[in-house]
Amino acid sequence: MDDLLKISGYSKKAIEYFKNKTNVGIIKNPTVSFVYKGSCGDTMKIYLMIASNRIIDAKFEAIGCAGAFTAGSALMELLKNKNVAEARKICEYDIVDHLGNVPDKKLDCIYLAVKTLEKTLNSIKDRKNNKK
Repeated sequence: MDDLLKISGYSKKAIEYFKNKTNVGIIKNPTVSFVYKGSCGDTMKIYLMIASNRIIDAKFEAIGCAGAFTAGSALMELLKNKNVAEARKICEYDIVDHLGNVPDKKLDCIYLAVKTLEKTLNSIKDRKNNKK
């Protein structure tokens, strides 16, 4: 499997994330979670545990290809210990930079992760507005 992923253009870090299922899972009673289906049909759900405006844990589930899992794993690593304002600034380039390399055809997976994060963080704002 490693050779196939390497030949496809994934970095060593991306391959390790995929093999180890880094940050894949569920957070019970998360502060917020959100599911989003991308244009390619892959789906991602992000779970965040937030305390004092800081992301203390981040996990995800996905239905999709290796690209979706490597993007999700990298994003969750980038989110941990960030405050919500910092998390909102994470973009596709940050994930690519963190991973080192992903196949060009899998950039849509990175977009899926960022878009799911955006919608997850926006749902915090929506919940607060509905409580008013």
